[in-house]
Amino acid sequence: MTPTPKTIQIFLPGGDPRGIRIAEITTRIVQVIEVPRSLLQDFIKMEESAQVALYFLFGVEADGSEPKVYIGQTGDLRARLVCHNQKKDFWERALVLISRTNSLTQTHALFLEWYSLQAARAAGRYVDENGNSGSKPHTPAPLQADCLEIFDTGRTLLATLGYPVFDSVVTSSTATQPEEVFICKSAGIDARGLYTPEGFVVLKGSVGRIGNQPSIVGSSSERFRQKLFDSGVLREEGGKAVVEKDHLFGSPSMAAIALLGRTANGWKEWKSADGFTLDQLKRTNVGAPA
Repeated sequence: MTPTPKTIQIFLPGGDPRGIRIAEITTRIVQVIEVPRSLLQDFIKMEESAQVALYFLFGVEADGSEPKVYIGQTGDLRARLVCHNQKKDFWERALVLISRTNSLTQTHALFLEWYSLQAARAAGRYVDENGNSGSKPHTPAPLQADCLEIFDTGRTLLATLGYPVFDSVVTSSTATQPEEVFICKSAGIDARGLYTPEGFVVLKGSVGRIGNQPSIVGSSSERFRQKLFDSGVLREEGGKAVVEKDHLFGSPSMAAIALLGRTANGWKEWKSADGFTLDQLKRTNVGAPA
């Protein structure tokens, strides 16, 4: 489905762009409120905290390697967030989905919790802290249609605020377009990747080097590669490093280093099927006459 243009309003009740933020699509009733953990007390004083809600707790692994999420629903948001503040260590920010018209019911929330967890796991961007995914709650067809519309709005607002929990790092349409796929090949290395608006995605099944070359031994790049093995992004098989899932890297160079095990300029290492470098196609020609 081709994305359609949208107008999104973000309100800063405290005037601080790093503080509480309230996002909404101006023609819809759904709001997503981002609450830093340090400002939880301020949020609890707001009227919005008294509603039925779907909520997300976001944080990272202790070593900063993997983003994590917990997805929940509640009819007593204030009490639930206070409880999580006391008992859950990992999270840094809560994202709360509510209705501006206070029209979400517990049935809405139960279905949205179940559906959101399935969608987050399918996307695979975050490690979820939920454990059991539960079973699909009984939801009448008209109410389920409402929930899916609410989910679609929430998905957009969460991604806008920087939490694309439901979005795969690779869209199915992009992954099947040969002209969009870049290749990195060297001795025993055969990798494929995509240059996306978020960074560089190395595709599942790509093959890299197991060992590290002298150029990165003892450096942060060596530790970075080890974290990829520890987290299961890379798996040793037959003396090679196999990429277990589509994985987003912050830059083409970090993607190349992960596979080559040495210092690398990803703009030069990644090439199209006809031999043009990523640099030639995506940097050098930017601004050139069509």
